[in-house]
Amino acid sequence: MRHAYRDPGGLRSSVDLIELAPDRWMVTGVQTQRNDRGNGAALLLFDPRRRTVVLTRQFRLPAFLNGSADGMLVEACAGLLDGEDPETCIRREAEEETGYRVRQPRKVFEAYMSPGSVTEKLHFFVAEYEPQDRIRDGGGLAHEGEDIEVIEIPLAEALAGIASGAIQDGKTVMLLQHVALMLQGTSGQGTAG
Repeated sequence: MRHAYRDPGGLRSSVDLIELAPDRWMVTGVQTQRNDRGNGAALLLFDPRRRTVVLTRQFRLPAFLNGSADGMLVEACAGLLDGEDPETCIRREAEEETGYRVRQPRKVFEAYMSPGSVTEKLHFFVAEYEPQDRIRDGGGLAHEGEDIEVIEIPLAEALAGIASGAIQDGKTVMLLQHVALMLQGTSGQGTAG
């Protein structure tokens, strides 16, 4: 007997079962559909002196289909590697999406974002920026169908956006929390106790 199901995350599976006795079954085969889109990289630009971050806002169809009123998500810049190494990718993506030249990106971790159904591994970076690092408008590439708004906001406002639901993108939540913890750890340096 074959039992097919779709979990809430959209993963389609089918399980072949053999009834050994009443209420006793043996699994003989499992088929699962997974999404393999390649690996990616994400970057959060932050200014430690002004305590600001650079984020983007863009339409995301999956968010819209899953109940986001307008489908607009606030995110850290990111992109697929497409054959590039993670650092090269994130430098290019940051310039295309935000308009900022990335001086010294620092890789902080790697993570699988949805390992039950997606093979993608993300390489996470942070980098300090200053206002003069903005070399163009950003906004993405029109020929790739990108229409990206660049947002510079205080880190505290971004963290409040996680709590309020204004920021719901997983990679962005992770990077914002990482930078907040990092800055919290350095805020006491050089002070008398």
